[in-house]
Amino acid sequence: MNVVFVVIVVCRLAYVEAGAEAQGCQYYLNSIINPVPAQSHRTPNLPPLFLYGPMLDLEVVPERSLGNEQWEFALGMPLAQAIAILQKHCRIIRNVQVLYSEQTPLCHDLILNLTQDGIKLLFDACNQRLKVIEVYDLSKVKLKYCGVHFNSQAIAPTIEQIDQSFGATHPGVYNAAEQLFHLNFRGLSFSFQLDSWNEAPKYEPNFAHGLASLQIPHGATVKRMYIYTGNSLQDTKAPAMPLACFLGNVFAECVDVLRDGTGPLGLRLRLLTAGCGPGVMADAKVRVLERCIYFGDSCQDVLSTLGSPHKVFYKSEDKMKIHSPSPHKQVPSKCNDYFFNYFTLGVDILFDATTHLVKKFVLHTNFPGHYNFNIYHRCDFKIPLTNKKGGADSHTEAGTLTTYSKWDLIQEHIGHPMEKPVVLHRSSSANNSNPFGSTFCFGLQRMIFEVMQNNHIASVTLYGSHSRAAEAPAQ
Repeated sequence: MNVVFVVIVVCRLAYVEAGAEAQGCQYYLNSIINPVPAQSHRTPNLPPLFLYGPMLDLEVVPERSLGNEQWEFALGMPLAQAIAILQKHCRIIRNVQVLYSEQTPLCHDLILNLTQDGIKLLFDACNQRLKVIEVYDLSKVKLKYCGVHFNSQAIAPTIEQIDQSFGATHPGVYNAAEQLFHLNFRGLSFSFQLDSWNEAPKYEPNFAHGLASLQIPHGATVKRMYIYTGNSLQDTKAPAMPLACFLGNVFAECVDVLRDGTGPLGLRLRLLTAGCGPGVMADAKVRVLERCIYFGDSCQDVLSTLGSPHKVFYKSEDKMKIHSPSPHKQVPSKCNDYFFNYFTLGVDILFDATTHLVKKFVLHTNFPGHYNFNIYHRCDFKIPLTNKKGGADSHTEAGTLTTYSKWDLIQEHIGHPMEKPVVLHRSSSANNSNPFGSTFCFGLQRMIFEVMQNNHIASVTLYGSHSRAAEAPAQ
């Protein structure tokens, strides 16, 4: 498997490929935007504090967050917001890796590894929200609880210090295989390294209580710290998005594709929003809205239903016109079709330049390893599939396609395409390389499926009954 070095520029990813073997692909962010200061090349013996700036000083909030006055990583935060924090503070937080499984991206957490600061952010593979915050090297970061440090250059995170800062808790658990002693609070766990001990620690729960009952050597220091939701690190799940993460945006909880026997008709979106602004957040609650948009809706209809898009993109050219049945007969238009890009919904809507009516929807899955990764939030969609049976007007249900369905399973339900796929190769004008390779576009039932090389769906393009089905997803 290849290791991929990546630099994030604004909201698009620029890639530089390097050949190496690894368990998952890795991105290195900011390594080109923010190189090590020039002084380091002339004076290589300078201490790391001088080269990389001061150590991060962060507040630990069990079952909630890790951060400071400028920013915080909150449990339930979307992946895109965490990356936006890293981009904004790229001069302080450097050398960030993005780790994921290339072939089975849904089986393993997606990880942002802050190598310089010894912190890992683990995101749920499906909903892409922050599930666990791990500090795996406490020597690289200062930590405090309720404003009082329990880990710094002057304070070692010993078991006595943890007892003083956090108070008593239930007896810990010893893992003999890892030689780690785990001390658990609600939403917070500490792991102590015990490899130098001659025997496993013992405790007498009937004789004493809390940390005082643990018969372990004094001075044992914390090796790792975890912040999560609930009482068990092993059973934790990513919580719902905190109110502070809405930032005035609307997010899609799920998107259902409405269709008849011949193809899609429109979208039904279940939307989440919350109040924003000074004095409002204290009383704000998450509101659930349901909205529908259809092919043929006007631009004004969509604006009143979904609100203003994050961006409007005008198509400069139609690169897939050559695949039309009669491309030479198509009269060039003086106006360009345009997209409404709803990044937090994971949806694009294409309008006809002449009629200003909806002619296409694009649903994005935001899988890592795709060229557009991290531009859109994941769209959690469901598309009912049908099969023709008997007469031309007879159709039967053939299952449901979701964001997590694979292409081979889809073909089992609705059959194989009659034509060969269109090969789609994305690249930017500034950097003509794409280390992830091409994707393949298959057309069935007025839908175009963009399939990645690992057989997952990168996007689904939906067409109305009068739209040109030969086009491919938007560049």
